[in-house]
Amino acid sequence: MSDDKKITFPVEATHILMFARSIGDYSPEHVDAEAAKKTEAGGIVAPLTFPQSVAQFDPDYYLRLQPGKPWFGSGRNPSGIEGKPSSSGGLHAEQHFEYMRPLRPGDVLTVTVHDGDTWEKESKRAGKLMFSERITEYRDQNGELVVRARSVGVKTERPVAQG
Repeated sequence: MSDDKKITFPVEATHILMFARSIGDYSPEHVDAEAAKKTEAGGIVAPLTFPQSVAQFDPDYYLRLQPGKPWFGSGRNPSGIEGKPSSSGGLHAEQHFEYMRPLRPGDVLTVTVHDGDTWEKESKRAGKLMFSERITEYRDQNGELVVRARSVGVKTERPVAQG
């Protein structure tokens, strides 16, 4: 998602259920409305990594299948492209989620992204390591900040020799 794009992201109980199942989390507060009423959460709430599913609402998300276009996919081998896939040449190094409150069915989130800090370290094998963070903010239908996600990426000055 680009810095200038805002995405609206509805939080629905079935979306929470499918996400929880996909990560193997069958906790009652994610999958069973009646049982969730008896938990500390008091009802259905989204799993902690759920905000990442905003990608499904971004039509330009780079891993999303685009009808009529070759797609790398997520399998062991590329599907639909020739040669090596294009990439940023970096790695996803860290992901943090800071919650102000749980996400619940009925929330409608507006998501914005901006650049955070950058820093460098030296590595014997890869030369300079260049770190950068991206901050994603999720605000509810009232404009209140409910989740802040921080992801850290790293690029290397040179490829690491295999050995």
